[in-house]
Amino acid sequence: MSRTASIDRQTHETQIRLRLELDGEGKSKIQTGVGFLDHMLTLWAKHGLFDLDVQAEGDLHVDQHHTVEDVGICLGQALREALGDKRGITRYGHMALPMEETLCTTAVDLSGRFFLVFQAEFPSPKIGDFDSELVEDFWQAFAVNALCNLHILVPHGRNSHHISEAIFKSTARALRMAVAFDPRTSDVPSTKGTLSEGS
Repeated sequence: MSRTASIDRQTHETQIRLRLELDGEGKSKIQTGVGFLDHMLTLWAKHGLFDLDVQAEGDLHVDQHHTVEDVGICLGQALREALGDKRGITRYGHMALPMEETLCTTAVDLSGRFFLVFQAEFPSPKIGDFDSELVEDFWQAFAVNALCNLHILVPHGRNSHHISEAIFKSTARALRMAVAFDPRTSDVPSTKGTLSEGS
């Protein structure tokens, strides 16, 4: 059974169509109007082995915030929908990933409950024309809508581009582990018997 989801989000600020396949090959087609976000999502799909299609139009004449945040919302919703009742999944994932001088550790629990810990400092406020603070905003929006515990820790790093890239790659690898099927069980990985919202 294919674990896919399609999200169509239309607001006065953004129009987004997103399709996610969890058991993919890392293929992506990304057009958000925000070049740096396109780059990050492309490598996220590649390292997670997720197939991802994102077409977004946003109020970029205002700034990039609405587009970045709303794509994060849609990606989180798609992940939650594609997982279904989460039977047989590993549930937990983690990755410590080096990116030259940067190290990022990501840990995730697809628990049905939201919590984000984001400990990463960006040396520069901009990465090209991209606001560095939007990296945290993206993952906040994702975690809220995916209903997961997400911990992203960057103990050291000098280059803001490397820090962001390490975060997206590390999180992709952690999620790839968490959504994978556990060959030893087909049950919901919880003593509660459910990993639905608020459980």
